[in-house]
Amino acid sequence: MGNLEMLLKEYEKKRDNAIIQADLRKEDLYKSNPKLSEIDSTLSKEAIRISKLLLTSNSPELLEELDSKISTLKKQKSAILNDLKIDESYFEPNFECKVCHDTGYITDNINTTMCNCLKQKLFDIEFNKSNISNLKHDNFEHFNSTYYSNDVDENKYMSKISPKQNIEKIKNICLNFIDNFDNSEEKNLLFTGNTGLGKSFLSSCIANELLKKGKTVLYQTAPVMLDTIVDYRFGKVKNNESSNIGNDILNVDLLIIDDLGTESMNSVKFTELFNIINTRILNSNKITKTIISTNLSLQNLFANYDERIVSRIVGNYNICYFFGDDIRFKKRNAL
Repeated sequence: MGNLEMLLKEYEKKRDNAIIQADLRKEDLYKSNPKLSEIDSTLSKEAIRISKLLLTSNSPELLEELDSKISTLKKQKSAILNDLKIDESYFEPNFECKVCHDTGYITDNINTTMCNCLKQKLFDIEFNKSNISNLKHDNFEHFNSTYYSNDVDENKYMSKISPKQNIEKIKNICLNFIDNFDNSEEKNLLFTGNTGLGKSFLSSCIANELLKKGKTVLYQTAPVMLDTIVDYRFGKVKNNESSNIGNDILNVDLLIIDDLGTESMNSVKFTELFNIINTRILNSNKITKTIISTNLSLQNLFANYDERIVSRIVGNYNICYFFGDDIRFKKRNAL
């Protein structure tokens, strides 16, 4: 069974269960409030009568009488619900996705497209794997700047602010990036600095918040991403029924490229990397944003990559320089 087929079966079960639970809630409410059941039954019957009259008769007086009766019944129902402190949504199924109602697809007029919720589940299975699995912990609620030093050491860090001030500044840049994600003027993000300073953590924090907003997120390390896309280009791996890695990387709402600089590069990969970065900047059909995380300094990026790649980054990315001591050791010692 393919991933899409498996997920659609899960969606069908979720949707059926949500509908069953809504029916059970209604049934329980009717048992404890027979008057409410009587009103709903009468409303259904009168609605059917109106439909038949519209097809078979032209009696404005009778239609007006029925409309008045229905209006009175609705007011009675509303009064009962107000007394019970519940609203009409109580009768509706609690679908996990409020956009597609757990069908996985959205139909607009005659066009049907895959919902972002289903796209994201496919990304998680096929591409993200473990990269985005720790979102429950990697969120801004667990952001703690106290692990960063308050000491200013301009000679060591080449900065006039402390590591703590710096990480708080970067956090604000991240929050602004989230808030203005749909603004075409908002720049992408480049996280640069040594390991253990929170680059991957903040990338996941951003991913977490954007997933809550219904955005799609594809999170890959640079080596895996480039190897995978080259394999697809040369037909070593066939596109499956649910995804196309080349199209997904270019069009996903947020692409996170982690560990840039750890891949083995060649001319084909240089071309693919440039195409990814450049296309996502120039996308005209939708707003797409990218976060690149690397241990390389800006100077090393210029030394290691084609000037066209780095110039696109410098011109279209907010560059966030992480510095300080490896906070992972501090966290381990604090446990």
